Amino acid sequence: MRMTPRRLAIGMSLWAPNLFSGIRVRRFADDWTEATVELHVNLLTRNYVKTAFGGSMSAMTDPYFFMLVMHQLGRDYVVWDTRGEIEFVTPGRGVLTARFAVPRETVADIRERARGGAKVLEWFETDITDASGAVVARVRREVYVREKKRVTDAGGLTPTS
Repeated sequence: MRMTPRRLAIGMSLWAPNLFSGIRVRRFADDWTEATVELHVNLLTRNYVKTAFGGSMSAMTDPYFFMLVMHQLGRDYVVWDTRGEIEFVTPGRGVLTARFAVPRETVADIRERARGGAKVLEWFETDITDASGAVVARVRREVYVREKKRVTDAGGLTPTS
């Protein structure tokens, strides 16, 4: 079964760490350039002072940049989420939203820089906002990309007969 953006969004929303943390994946764009994720702050997902738990805000941003890059690049690349930073701006209440965007041009640049097996580290940024659009947190995630060894070893040559 082919992984479609809709199937991945449903699967990620039902995945236990997201489900029990109030994290819902609203959508992946059909071309894998964007994703939207929500965190529902409620009795079960809030912290001691009744605001969004910082770990949940970090978790809601964890895999999405790397997934967007991975799906755009395809199977010839190793892609990992390697590092994250979060700056909490104001307490989060209600429904919080993070929108992730990885333009095709950025992925084309990463593909070119990774040619021949070079290691590429790329930073991506997004904000977590509340229902009024106010910034609750600023997030940076670093993504690692490298062309797979089997592709690099082939050197772009095709077998001859």
